[in-house]
Amino acid sequence: MLKTLVPAAALPATAMDTGVPAFSMNPVMAEIFRQLGLDPDQVGGFFARSLSHTHHALPDPPVTADARLFALLPDDPVDRVSRLPDALLGNIVSCLPVKDGARTAALSRRWRGVWRSAPLVLVDSHVHPAGTAYAQGVASAVSRVLAAHPGPFRCVHLTESPLLAAWLQIVAGKGVQELTLVHHPWPLEIFLPSTFFLGMETLTRLYLGLGLCDVVMKTGDLDFILDRSPVLETLSLEGEMLERCLGLVSQSLRRVQIIGCSVGEIFVVDAPCLERLIQSGGWCPEDTDGNCTKVKIGHAPRLHMLGYLELDPRNVLEVGNTVIKAGTRVSPRTMVPSVGVMALEVRFGVRNDAKMVPSVPRCFPNVETLHIKSAKTDRSTGKLNLKFWHECGVIEFVRSRIKLLVFHDFRGGRGELAFLKYFCETASVLKKVVILFADGFASTEEAQSKLSSLGSVKRASETSTVLVTVPSDPQVGSIRSFKIGSGFSADDPFANY
Repeated sequence: MLKTLVPAAALPATAMDTGVPAFSMNPVMAEIFRQLGLDPDQVGGFFARSLSHTHHALPDPPVTADARLFALLPDDPVDRVSRLPDALLGNIVSCLPVKDGARTAALSRRWRGVWRSAPLVLVDSHVHPAGTAYAQGVASAVSRVLAAHPGPFRCVHLTESPLLAAWLQIVAGKGVQELTLVHHPWPLEIFLPSTFFLGMETLTRLYLGLGLCDVVMKTGDLDFILDRSPVLETLSLEGEMLERCLGLVSQSLRRVQIIGCSVGEIFVVDAPCLERLIQSGGWCPEDTDGNCTKVKIGHAPRLHMLGYLELDPRNVLEVGNTVIKAGTRVSPRTMVPSVGVMALEVRFGVRNDAKMVPSVPRCFPNVETLHIKSAKTDRSTGKLNLKFWHECGVIEFVRSRIKLLVFHDFRGGRGELAFLKYFCETASVLKKVVILFADGFASTEEAQSKLSSLGSVKRASETSTVLVTVPSDPQVGSIRSFKIGSGFSADDPFANY
């Protein structure tokens, strides 16, 4: 059964349509770019777009500044709130923006103690709306509030403040449960205070968006953060340049999200609680022997979701001490039976890449949901027809395990179509196939015509259905969103439809 779903309305607004901090370049930097032969306006536009996508993907703060604050209800002169237990009053203050939380100290002497003992929430956009001029007087007042409060902080969410370094210096050592930190591009160098890492023992969630360009984090720095964060459950990195290997050693980490980072190797050394490892980056230059991201899985007994794995012979997948290549024989030592959702990125125009498809999934025998992303390539090294896939032999987990296949970025290539035909012909327990169009089709009819021959395929599972549609968010995607990719709100953050 072939279904086509194309929304009648326009696609969802991109990150560029959302409110983000105003971007400005100081005259000194503008002159430097002119001397380099670059147009400052074009460079500024690039940074503005990068900032827009970054802010679009950030997690929502736990409090909102939209609600109005009243000391008393308009029709009730009795102060009933102050009669509540101190613990409950502390919870109330923790749910307020930092300015409103500080104002509660003016209600009575009792409230002063409540404010000092309640974990505060600092969100810099609550100090001034995104896109408006920064009020220095207000910022100074907030700085005094932060300095007066002994901590801990329930959440620190810094994405635009020119006082980034100063505020981090204040909260350093006072304890932070959730930290969202995005480096504004000017100035390019922001140094974290040396005392900042002393408060990591209380950190449960960490989002780092420090690198819009040319930012390098030493491997030892991240190792130090993980070692000092015994209750950290979520680690999200975007736009970082990490030297050599990212080693994951943590007894508490449950979710790791690595987006757009330059890292040579991701090594899950010892992460007994890790459930999701999500990474999305770019391909290496095709005309070089550059280092691509390698994934090595050591001890991760609870790992359930893994992707994207780039199926490139230069990208080595290592399970235990065995390197997985095309034709590698699997054994119990090279299997990760806990994985149920897997995402692969394949260049169907490159024969050696496609040969990896049968080998890598055999290491994950219990996968029931498979995402395949067709990577764009300008070179072709052989025709990948239906015969090619049949000659690969029976892929057991495809035949007896896969219930859902989601094919991302379908462009209508012969290799893509041949793979889809092979899959439908051999997957005996398959329930659903979702095909998501890539950008570039002139019309829906053109895209559908590329799949016309799929309707005549004799399927191994007669009850399976095929849904043809477009991505729900083609500009950003679910896994690039900190809100979706690093949380548990979505059962499958790869499902962008």
